[in-house]
Amino acid sequence: MRIVLDYRPALRERTGVGEYVHELARALSRAPVDGESLVLFTSSWKDRPPPNLRQEFANVQVVDRHLPVRALTWAWNRVEWPPIERFTGECDLVHAQTPLLIPTRRAAQIVTIHDLDFLHHPERGDAEMRRDFPELAAAHARRADHVIVSSHYNAGQVERHLGISPDRISVCSPGAPDWAPQVAARRAGAQGAQHILFLGTLQARKNVGRLIDAYRLLVKRRPNAPRLILAGRMTAEGRQWQRAASEAGLSDRVVFRGYVDESERRTLFAGARLLVLPSLEEGFGFPVLEAMACGVPVVVSNRGSLPEVAGEAAEPFPPEDIEALRARMDDLLDDGRAGAAGARGQRRAAHYSWAACALAARGAYRAAVAVRKSRGYR
Repeated sequence: MRIVLDYRPALRERTGVGEYVHELARALSRAPVDGESLVLFTSSWKDRPPPNLRQEFANVQVVDRHLPVRALTWAWNRVEWPPIERFTGECDLVHAQTPLLIPTRRAAQIVTIHDLDFLHHPERGDAEMRRDFPELAAAHARRADHVIVSSHYNAGQVERHLGISPDRISVCSPGAPDWAPQVAARRAGAQGAQHILFLGTLQARKNVGRLIDAYRLLVKRRPNAPRLILAGRMTAEGRQWQRAASEAGLSDRVVFRGYVDESERRTLFAGARLLVLPSLEEGFGFPVLEAMACGVPVVVSNRGSLPEVAGEAAEPFPPEDIEALRARMDDLLDDGRAGAAGARGQRRAAHYSWAACALAARGAYRAAVAVRKSRGYR
């Protein structure tokens, strides 16, 4: 089976979807299957894949095209042309990293749906999401030979809101990072963690405004509370939150770090007293898994997939309840409670692995190819 994996989300800032496709590709390449070949497809006018990508992933072909990504995406989404084979040659399956199909002449097609926030709150998405996803996602998902999601919560959402039968959905959850044990060892040998951490793009659904409000209450109760570090790509909402923090007199206590790469993430986790993800909606919540694997206590809202991912490692709170969020953070600043919560998180994170994700993805690929053949394609 020749598999084409859309690697474009990992080209620039490797946030949630980019990290997912990068690590899935790594896991597939680490456990090769006889008769299977993997092609990573990228396209951009100015961004190129890392020079060492071909060396990092053994037995993987990288197809990189100098094409404006917006123009190609518009053509794929709106006129369903050109077929992927025009760039990669013949293939048996193409795996898109969005809810919209990648056009193909005859290959099986899989879409990945990480969350449905674009459907319920289209105003929160970027221009492409607002233009195409709400209108096209349901039809594309129904035409796909199979659908991949990252959590059981999201599988239920796709079944309920897009009308996809459960037998056409595979849950391929992310895995804990392989660098987590080193970070956990750094934490064990450190003198003391230094900050409260939020990690994620500063989008409206991340609920950072209420986090800042809760942190203000925490500082009133604990004047020596650790700094709050907000690490993630700045947005229009982020600039509003930055002004709000300044107006609340927290400029020296709330730090906006911008996008951080993997090396910086490791450093931030090593020095974190706790991680807070107060989102209004999450399809998975990748930073929560990373934090738990590193032994960092987590505070999560009771929305979306976060209770599923955190399990017994956290006591979720209603994301609109600022006082409840303040109390959760306050509790975990106690060393004894933090130690127990960190240990629970490491046990929980052990349930997730990239090897299991790759195994589930291969099952989805086989199912998609079988459906395609049943439709008369060979």
